[in-house]
Amino acid sequence: MGKKLIDIEKEKFSALFNHATIGIVVTNQTGEIIMVNSQAEKQFGYRAEELIHQKIEILIPDELKQQHVQHRSGYHQRPVNRPMGTNIELRGRKKDNSTFPVEISLSHFKENDTTIVIGFVIDITERVQQQDKIKQLNINLERKVYERTQILQEALMELERSKEELSAALEKEKELNDMKSRFVSMASHEFRTPLSTILSSVSLINKYKTSEEEDKRDKHVQRIKLAVNNLTLILDDFLSIGKLEEGKVAANYSEFELDHLIREADAEFQGILKPGQNIVHQHKGKKEVCLDKHFVKNILINLVSNAIKFSPENKNIHIITNVDDAAITLAVKDQGIGISDEDQKHLFERFFRAKNATNVQGTGLGLYIVTKYVDLMNGKIDFESRLDEGTTFNITLPIIKI
Repeated sequence: MGKKLIDIEKEKFSALFNHATIGIVVTNQTGEIIMVNSQAEKQFGYRAEELIHQKIEILIPDELKQQHVQHRSGYHQRPVNRPMGTNIELRGRKKDNSTFPVEISLSHFKENDTTIVIGFVIDITERVQQQDKIKQLNINLERKVYERTQILQEALMELERSKEELSAALEKEKELNDMKSRFVSMASHEFRTPLSTILSSVSLINKYKTSEEEDKRDKHVQRIKLAVNNLTLILDDFLSIGKLEEGKVAANYSEFELDHLIREADAEFQGILKPGQNIVHQHKGKKEVCLDKHFVKNILINLVSNAIKFSPENKNIHIITNVDDAAITLAVKDQGIGISDEDQKHLFERFFRAKNATNVQGTGLGLYIVTKYVDLMNGKIDFESRLDEGTTFNITLPIIKI
């Protein structure tokens, strides 16, 4: 009776073993295969008798056999039931030397003080193929999203180009290789603000028709002038950067009085000075210099305009010039918001705006343009700044004699 029960149990085990839907490979402590089921035969293309007494490395790709011997030795020293293949690409080797992706789980038991290891093998070829298809679909989708994004960006740029003088500036910006995305977001904001101011002021002026309301009309006229001036400065920046990047600008030296040029520029600043602000100019040395007058004026306008914007009311802006036999120096000093240490290293980059300047109108191109003009005159520019204390820009230019 007992023998019959044992036979029944053996038949049950044999049925479970041979009809399992996953491959099963059993090895002894030396890594020798002692049993395989029919599913493992199908997976690897061997008959059972071809595998029995072979080392398990017969089912491992050639380039991984030596490494597997070490792993097998380590496993037998500290055997533990565990899944394998998590985040690791495992492959099995067939009789015809082809390989296929697998997932392997290990289990073990003791038999007469010998460790027997059971490997459960799942062929995941179809799963990997599906994953590859999904990856390819994702790549295609990402490419389509990127293409659609590019189309959208170009459409936005076309919309901005429809604005009269900006169209020429945008054509130039289009040729700059790394400005596209930042330009779209910046330009839409910087133009919308002054245009909205102009529209609202024009609408309000129509309501003030009597002579008693002249002050109110003048107030809105000043707002319009300031907004138009902001637009002009932005357009000048765009036009200048395009020419500078294309190498179409060269220094044109001539002799002129530096003090007189600063007085000319000072007249342009009067319309944008805040209440209580004044331009204070100090000059030392010779009056006449030999420089590119247009470059110097643009440098001065950029630096002083920034000083006005970033300084509070009732704080003066200082222009300090010095001409001697060694060099020409020009400094613009303010008592404004200053520049953080973190932002200082990026200050002369295109489109850069300091974190504490995001609420102040500007393109982020002014200082970049200034550095280009200084370079074209073989000069140097540096600055000193502290948060909430102010900033001083120092420009040194070589003496030129015609």
